[in-house]
Amino acid sequence: MRIRTEFPYDTGHEDVRIPLPDGTKLYARVWRPLTDEPVPALLEYLPHRLSDGTAPRDHQRHPWYAGHGYASVRVDIRGHGNSEGMPGDAYDTTEPADGVAVVNWLARQPWCTGRVGMFGIGWGGRNALRIAALAPEPLKAVVTVCTGDDGYDNDMHYMGGSVLAAGMHAWSATLLASVARPPDPLFVGDEWREMWLKRLEAVEPRIHTWLAHQIRDDYWKHGSVREDCSAIDAAVLAVGGWHDPYRDTVLRLVEHLPPDRVRGLIGPWSHQYPDRGRPPGPAIGFLQETLRWWDHHLKGLENDIMAEPLLRSWISESHPPATTYAELPGHWVGDNAWPSPHITTVPYALQGAPVIVDSPLHTGLDAGRFLPSGNDADLPPDQRDEDAGSACFEFPVTGDPIEILGRPRVTLRLRLDVPYGQAIARLCDVAPDGSSTLVTRGVLNLSARHGHERANAWPPGTTEDVTFELNAIGHTFPPGHRIRLAVSSAYWPWIWPQTGSAGFTLDPAGSRLGLPVRETGENTETGENTADKITFEEPEQSEPLGVSVPATFDEQRPERLVIRDVAKGEWRLEVDPRHGGTRVHPDGLEFTEDTLETYTIQENDPHSAHTRSDWTIRLHRPELAWDVRIETRSEISCDAADFITSNEVVCKDGREIVFHRTWEKRIPRMAG
Repeated sequence: MRIRTEFPYDTGHEDVRIPLPDGTKLYARVWRPLTDEPVPALLEYLPHRLSDGTAPRDHQRHPWYAGHGYASVRVDIRGHGNSEGMPGDAYDTTEPADGVAVVNWLARQPWCTGRVGMFGIGWGGRNALRIAALAPEPLKAVVTVCTGDDGYDNDMHYMGGSVLAAGMHAWSATLLASVARPPDPLFVGDEWREMWLKRLEAVEPRIHTWLAHQIRDDYWKHGSVREDCSAIDAAVLAVGGWHDPYRDTVLRLVEHLPPDRVRGLIGPWSHQYPDRGRPPGPAIGFLQETLRWWDHHLKGLENDIMAEPLLRSWISESHPPATTYAELPGHWVGDNAWPSPHITTVPYALQGAPVIVDSPLHTGLDAGRFLPSGNDADLPPDQRDEDAGSACFEFPVTGDPIEILGRPRVTLRLRLDVPYGQAIARLCDVAPDGSSTLVTRGVLNLSARHGHERANAWPPGTTEDVTFELNAIGHTFPPGHRIRLAVSSAYWPWIWPQTGSAGFTLDPAGSRLGLPVRETGENTETGENTADKITFEEPEQSEPLGVSVPATFDEQRPERLVIRDVAKGEWRLEVDPRHGGTRVHPDGLEFTEDTLETYTIQENDPHSAHTRSDWTIRLHRPELAWDVRIETRSEISCDAADFITSNEVVCKDGREIVFHRTWEKRIPRMAG
């Protein structure tokens, strides 16, 4: 990582309040080049608290953009951080409408040329796409990173029609702990407490809404740009990582947007900006790459960014299983169309007699973290324990390596004797020593086999063929290895177990795996090896913010700990997502976060599934005698008929409890 200290422009920054049409003011920080000439504006718009939560990350990139001639602006959405207003639902129309107002406000400023770009990762990237779909005239270009385009099936909520237990639970618990945090008196003054108490009265756990919509209904559709990509008029650079769950968005955008307005980039990364150096790498000079995008689309400069392939993809070479990799072996390839003419779906027929698939309910404990962010225990370990609870079909690799790029597809001939169930397919790379590395996976809730918009129970005793896709991947299987398709009926805690599920019978006759095999060697369009032409600069960023981490005597918990209670027949997974511990910011803020997630299930009881997250947050400014503490508890359990949710928030100002509320709710199980 190269730290940049000198730029074409000197810069400064200021905090401002951006007025919305209803009078609400959003808190913003603006970094600008010190010049009398107007410049384009770049906007990052999300709820994660610019004065503390994202401050270190913001400092890496916003000053960098300002130093290259852009006004770079970070804005907290309403009801979050130091912004006014009440928090809303992540999929309502208020947030993108506010964003349009912010874009228009930026374009009107005397220091702005009237041309605006938006960028962001995760929530911020999704906001960039949703606002681009509303087509505000000043918004000319977008960079969206690790972003879901479908709130139902490409986010933290559902996968293949099944409830994402770990994703939905952890994300709802995180948002509850986040929205309960107060504004900072250093930036809003004495009004902070009144603002905080009003905000707390409006808090509602998001899990209530998400579990109330168990099929892909209008609630999900109106918040998903996948419904109508053609509404996006801005140029889009879509970026993802093979270890990020949202990478399929990149492929859909390059397929459906006009090729003169979109480019895609997928690397080996987790849920991170590709320049941060978090594993797995290699990292790239992402800020420089986006600068080419902004210069072309916002300043009209002629450069070669649109001469890049429509899609640049990293193809990982085979590697032994591990929970983290500093860097993965591999190479870049380019495709000038998607679907690519260089990719052919190759069918592999499953062989053997019918087999009963009734996986142990703890199958999935070695799935890894749903949203990896570069921690030591994020990625899936050796899959042999998972494979043992699955029906496995293998295909030896002989002759040339097999390079795949895209979404594998499986067709399974299944017989169910109960109305509900789910099928999980994992694609693994098995080395000669027997080690099994997870390549990709997919899920189908069998009640969603005719589409995610409906829930159709399976007629007991009948046989049907079902087809579903696995998440996209770029991977090379070398000669001497085996391609393994592992099919299970359980995948806890990623997937919430179905009520009454007793597995299924899988008939290999009529079942098959389809792999998207990419031709290797010379590019047939250019006659040159594309991998040699795709290069990136060394990663660089602005000087770091200077956050310090004080030494403590506390023993650090394991990141992921699996515990088996043999007598009770219970399995428990404890997860410390490593949100940061205690940090001291240069402005004097002492900021502490501690989180523990637990996922338990008994071996023979799908109704024993239980999740719990406990959060503790402390915000302390000694110079202002400001010391607040937030404690939250979030739980989900179930019986045959309902999901049962329990949430609690306790907020303290000093020693005084200023807010305490619990929510207990039963939500009928439908597709879940």
